[in-house]
Amino acid sequence: MRIYTRTGDAGQTGVIGGRVDKDDVRVEAYGTTDELNCFVGQAIGFLDPQRDADLAADLLEIQHEIFDCGSDLALLKQELRPYKVTAEMVDRLEAWIDKYDAETPDIKRFILPGGSLASSTLHVCRTVCRRAERRVVTLARTQPINDEVRRYLNRLSDFFFTAARVANHRAGAPDVEYVRSAEVFRRKS
Repeated sequence: MRIYTRTGDAGQTGVIGGRVDKDDVRVEAYGTTDELNCFVGQAIGFLDPQRDADLAADLLEIQHEIFDCGSDLALLKQELRPYKVTAEMVDRLEAWIDKYDAETPDIKRFILPGGSLASSTLHVCRTVCRRAERRVVTLARTQPINDEVRRYLNRLSDFFFTAARVANHRAGAPDVEYVRSAEVFRRKS
């Protein structure tokens, strides 16, 4: 099998149900999820294989789900096949956020990306995820989408924040507080 097809040489690409320009807002949306998936793979590589096995397994599952997000975003019409991203996936992310958040110390101030290499990379995942979400919001203004993708990406960025904090905590690296911030967070209940 050849990797190159030459079908995109004129500036268009195939999506599920047709062809669009490579700079189409739909391609920007699913292309950003693809970029996010690469950073998630990198973050997994920076985790300690024994200590962080649970987090690595959850991130691997998330990689598959990010691919599902991209697949749903590449779909021009839902009639072509059922959507892959579901509300249950969002619910599971919330459960993971709660589980990992319970493991971390209380925070009082905003957190800067930093600490361990894994944590820093998970913060990159968080910001790329937010950009993907913005691209999906833009797409949804003019074209039909699976609304669960937007919800999933919104919750996923919260997951990455929590995962970055737990990666630091497990590595013995303190979170980097934004020292110019007032105390803005309440204690966990």
